[in-house]
Amino acid sequence: MKKILRQNRLILLLILFLQGGYSFAQTDIDAIMMEKNAFCVGPMYSYSSWKNYWEGTLKRDNQNLGRVSTQMVGLMGNYGITRNLNALFSAPYVITKASAGTLHGLKGIQDLSLFLKLRALQKKIGYGRLSLFGIGGVSFPLSNYVADYLPLSIGLHSKTASARIMVDYQRGNLFVTGSATYVYRDNIKIDRDAYYTTEMHYTNEVRMPDGANYNFRAGFRNQRMIAEVILNNWTTLGGFDITRNNMPFPSNKMNATTVGINLKYVLPPLPQLSIVAGGSTTVAGRNMGQATDVYGSFFYVFNLAGKKKSTGKTTKTN
Repeated sequence: MKKILRQNRLILLLILFLQGGYSFAQTDIDAIMMEKNAFCVGPMYSYSSWKNYWEGTLKRDNQNLGRVSTQMVGLMGNYGITRNLNALFSAPYVITKASAGTLHGLKGIQDLSLFLKLRALQKKIGYGRLSLFGIGGVSFPLSNYVADYLPLSIGLHSKTASARIMVDYQRGNLFVTGSATYVYRDNIKIDRDAYYTTEMHYTNEVRMPDGANYNFRAGFRNQRMIAEVILNNWTTLGGFDITRNNMPFPSNKMNATTVGINLKYVLPPLPQLSIVAGGSTTVAGRNMGQATDVYGSFFYVFNLAGKKKSTGKTTKTN
């Protein structure tokens, strides 16, 4: 039976989920900060699917599995420790499915992601304002899900640590943001005593290659609305290609470049509430599904200081 490759949700979690490139509200990968004592929290939903994939650099279809889809529902939050330091978390529940073939999809809670986001510098330059951010994060599995069941596993079950540098420049309501991230991934253990990559390994421990994520976004941003286009690249720093007609493996080299849009709107009658929606598509990849993603969410801002009613506004970047 022809085998196929799953989409690596780390781009989408960061990692994601790991798990990398969704943008919901004030996230670890945008230049928006919550005010001190403001807590922004809400549910999120995403749907991703693909029929074609790259086996190494060879693009193929997946007639035996049909359309491979992934649904994710979860909770995401951001707390303003100070106006220049935020703490963020996300925890997704993932459901996978193949429309054809004999492999059954899986479902379960995936990984908890935790981030600290520091705005280290904010300086007026020319007619705009330049901001420099440093972001650090970790993620770890919340359940004992199976990683060695690609393309239908819900994650890679690897503990991760990431470090990101981000630069944002805003002039009026227009902005550009660029970031670069290094992701360390811990080794995982699988339910077999031997496996083959480019050589035979007589162990159940799999050495996971680290990764790098590059993200560029630009568009319109003010206190009421954000509309942006996003270019995201995930590159695995190591790994190997899927061999012809073989199963994908957790330590494969999984590279992907996606383009997408993200929209956020704060409701005028209730400024504590914001609605977020967007999507992306994979334009280039290696050992990856050519996925299309859509997502939506809403978030509510609570003022935990208890002194005055929250306005739902985030810190300006200019």
